[in-house]
Amino acid sequence: MHRGWAIAGAIAALLGVAGCETSLPPEPPPRPAPRSVPPTVQATPPLPKPRVDPGPESRELSGYYQRVQDSLLAQGLLRRDGGGSDTPFGRRQLVENFVRIALYEEYATVANTLVARPTASRLHRWEQPVRMQVEFGASVPETTQLRDRNAIVAFGARVSRITGLPIRQVTTDGNYNVLIVSEAERRALAPRLRAMVPGISDLAVRTVTEMPRSSYCLVFALDGADTGTYTRAVAVIRAEHPDLLRLSCIHEEITQGLGLSNDSPAARPSIFNDDEEFALLTTHDELLLKMLYDRRMRPGMREAEARRVAEIIAAELLGGDS
Repeated sequence: MHRGWAIAGAIAALLGVAGCETSLPPEPPPRPAPRSVPPTVQATPPLPKPRVDPGPESRELSGYYQRVQDSLLAQGLLRRDGGGSDTPFGRRQLVENFVRIALYEEYATVANTLVARPTASRLHRWEQPVRMQVEFGASVPETTQLRDRNAIVAFGARVSRITGLPIRQVTTDGNYNVLIVSEAERRALAPRLRAMVPGISDLAVRTVTEMPRSSYCLVFALDGADTGTYTRAVAVIRAEHPDLLRLSCIHEEITQGLGLSNDSPAARPSIFNDDEEFALLTTHDELLLKMLYDRRMRPGMREAEARRVAEIIAAELLGGDS
């Protein structure tokens, strides 16, 4: 099962995407990966508002995702404890997990199609303050809007403390947009995406508008100058998710849009793992963020150089533990 997408890589040399997905067995889930788009910022049209009533398809999806969440919780998954004595990890594991999650991409573009293929990349992160702009579709209830906005504000502040990266909430002129929308609203996002990200490829747009139900959410992290420095991100989250799955998407997509764009089956305790064990950012993941935003790391680093720096930082964070 998959919960997050990471489409970092070249979608028509324009795009970086990460995302969130899961599926109720036996339905197999896909998953994409983030990368580049020109840093142009311009006025964008408002989110499409097809109707206040989300419609029968959205209501059916809400029931489906509730069953997914119930099933995962019944299996002891979607943990919210951040990891504990049952999930030990040492310096070597932390370094390997950092390399796989921050220096690799999960998907490649082949013949205008996304193909699951682990691919070596470069280190990506933000070098400018993040202006996070949260927007909701017209069909999203006010109670959900309040809950999610508060969660995003709190999580942004937490990540800012961990990384030292300034993250503030804005209502206009954001460079990191978080869109929480229903099924019909998401399918109608093409004009909005094209206005927000000039030059975005058709494949990138279809990744959002044709997202299958097994894909829960995604984020575009954009590096228009191809230097390893992100200048814009757009996260899309399904409004149909029950509270915990939606919060899980918030944690994973915001973090992936900051540079931890891949997943690893060896990462534990972590949200960057397709096993769904953890729903929310863990202590292990906080350390990955610290490593990514340590000033000794630089955007554009390749694996060999980044690994040497990661070993130094991991030894400082965990001492001599192996």
